[in-house]
Amino acid sequence: MKKKLIPLIAAAAIGAAIFAEVRDKGDFRYAGTIEVTETDLSARIPGVIAAYDAAEGDSIRAGQTIASLDCSDFRLAAGIAAEDFKRAEELYKSGSMSRENYDRLKYKRDDSALKVDWCTIKSPVTGSVLYTYHEKGELVSPGTRLATVADLSEVWAYIYVPHDLLAKIRTGMAVHGYLPEEGDREFPGVISVIYPEAEFTPKNVQTRKERTRLVYAVKVTFHDPGGTLKPGMTIEVKLPD
Repeated sequence: MKKKLIPLIAAAAIGAAIFAEVRDKGDFRYAGTIEVTETDLSARIPGVIAAYDAAEGDSIRAGQTIASLDCSDFRLAAGIAAEDFKRAEELYKSGSMSRENYDRLKYKRDDSALKVDWCTIKSPVTGSVLYTYHEKGELVSPGTRLATVADLSEVWAYIYVPHDLLAKIRTGMAVHGYLPEEGDREFPGVISVIYPEAEFTPKNVQTRKERTRLVYAVKVTFHDPGGTLKPGMTIEVKLPD
C-alpha cells in the first residue's frame, strides 16, 4: 500500500506546484461543469400513458403538459360522483339528507375530480425537457418517473479555489464566466455559496505553504435567459486577483 501511496503524493505535489505557477501569472481561470436544478415529474395515479406532449430537448413553459394518462375509469367515476353530489345538494336543501352524508358525497366528488386532474402531468418550470423514461401505451404506477425537466435560465458550476484566495472572495460577489467553445463568450455570474470544508486536505497542515494546497468548493450561479449554457458544458471562471 505504501508503494502505491508515494506516487499519488508525488503527483499531488506536482499538480499543486503547476497550479500555483499558472495562477501566479494573473490570468488563471477555474474550470467548472454547468449544472441545473432537475425536476422529476412522476405519475400520482396508476394509468396507461396516452401521450407524451413534449419530447426530449423541447423548450417548455411552466404549466405546459408534458405527458397525459388514459384515465377513462377515473373520468367515469368523477362523472358519477358529480351526479351523486348534485342530487345530494337538492336533498340537503330540502332537509332530506344529513350534513354528514352531504359532506361525504362532496368529498367523493372533489377527490374524483382531483384524480382526473392528475391524469395530466404538467411542468412546474419554464425550461427544457431533459429526459423521458417511458413510451405511449405503457402502464405506470403511482410514483413512476415519467420525465425530467430543468430551468435553464439559471445554472451554476462548482469551482475549487485554494485556501489563500478565500479572504478575497465573498458570497454575492460578481464574477465572470467564459465559454471557450464560443470564442470566450462572457457570462456574468455571482458567487452564491462558499463551502466551509476543505477538500483534498493534508491531515496535518502546519505551514503557510501547505495551507495553499487546501481547496474549497465555490458555487457560481449564472443567469442565462437565452439558455446557451447546458448541463455538462465546461465554463471557465475568472476570480479577482
